[in-house]
Amino acid sequence: MGFQHGLSGLKAASAKLDVTGNNIANANTVGFKQSQAQFSDVFANSLGGGKNQIGIGTQVAAIAQEFAQGNVTSSDNPLDVAITGNGFFRTNNNGTISYTRNGQFHLDKDGFLVNANSYNVTGFAADASGQIIPNIPVNLRLPTSDLTPKPTANFATGVNLDARTSVTSVAFDANNPLTYAHSTSGEIFDSLGNSHILNLFFQKTNSTEWGVFATVDGAVDTTNGLPLGVTFGGGGSTSLTFDSNGIMTTPTGPIDVTVDFQAIDATKWGAIPDLTFSFDLTRSTQFGNKFGVNMMNQDGFTSGRLAGYSISDNGEIRGSYTNGVTRTLGQLALAGFSNPNGLKPMGNNQWAETAESGLPLIGTPETGVLGSLQSSAVEESNVDLTSELVSLIMTQRVYQANAKTIQTQDAVMQSIMNI
Repeated sequence: MGFQHGLSGLKAASAKLDVTGNNIANANTVGFKQSQAQFSDVFANSLGGGKNQIGIGTQVAAIAQEFAQGNVTSSDNPLDVAITGNGFFRTNNNGTISYTRNGQFHLDKDGFLVNANSYNVTGFAADASGQIIPNIPVNLRLPTSDLTPKPTANFATGVNLDARTSVTSVAFDANNPLTYAHSTSGEIFDSLGNSHILNLFFQKTNSTEWGVFATVDGAVDTTNGLPLGVTFGGGGSTSLTFDSNGIMTTPTGPIDVTVDFQAIDATKWGAIPDLTFSFDLTRSTQFGNKFGVNMMNQDGFTSGRLAGYSISDNGEIRGSYTNGVTRTLGQLALAGFSNPNGLKPMGNNQWAETAESGLPLIGTPETGVLGSLQSSAVEESNVDLTSELVSLIMTQRVYQANAKTIQTQDAVMQSIMNI
């Protein structure tokens, strides 16, 4: 039996050396998870059995992978992504689904997000407005075309009109600052993406009421200074009314403003259709304090070219355009497993689900225990090189010891043969 003990020990030590060597070889492989050789003893069956029964060696019980978190280091690729948590990226190779922790991604010639093996990375697509479509994960394809212009549809501003301002009784004249108390300006865009300056003027007509006038690109009637081509719901101006606490009472919601570009400058803007947008002043106040603009925003923009990508912690892939617009282009999906050790290694940093791993739980990052993402970063191998080198020395000693038992058993057999 002695030869069997030593032989099984040599086989076990050899398997341990192979596992350790594979770990060391992949110490620099992004997303690699180290393996561990697990052994069990072997007993010989006998009729008598009992407490004096001696085993006949060892055997490899399993090669288990350790899915501990690896260190996260930064990279220069904005599409590199590291997972902090238990999730896996989901990839598609011509219909074959596999999973990986290696987040070194790039775009192929068709704009699909792929890994180094040209496997498609899957996730949730976004519609034209940048809203994520929660559905079955699809191959992520990021648009690379220019962003088309969007005319202004909503313009909102909130101002504080100084309650201490004197009432003005003269007719409004945009060219005469004495006919209005305050003014401010913002930007709007037409259907071709041309930028226009919207100037707002505020004239106090009584203690609780203000008139609001507007010009676009400074266009006014030279005879009376009234705005050209701008109407508030059909009129040349609108009124704001406040209560005794300085809170606006009317209008109670947005009003429509229409801009007639041909009336503003027929030679320059004559071919551009009228622009009608929702104008919201409901966050304005009348307090005894200096005039100030509390907020101003609008939703139009000119055309823009894609300048770069970024990925948020929840996996949303955002495109930054030269016109200052940032739009969500898609969202990465992560998969979790109740027993990751049951996954089948496929090579190329890929794993496949098995009956032992359980079905994948697909979701977005920052959901449950799937983990969060860090862009422009990768997860290093979780191999502890120092521990592996020590293990290498110990395994070598074990191999030598088992070889020694075979040598000793051979010497015993030789002695018996010489009797």
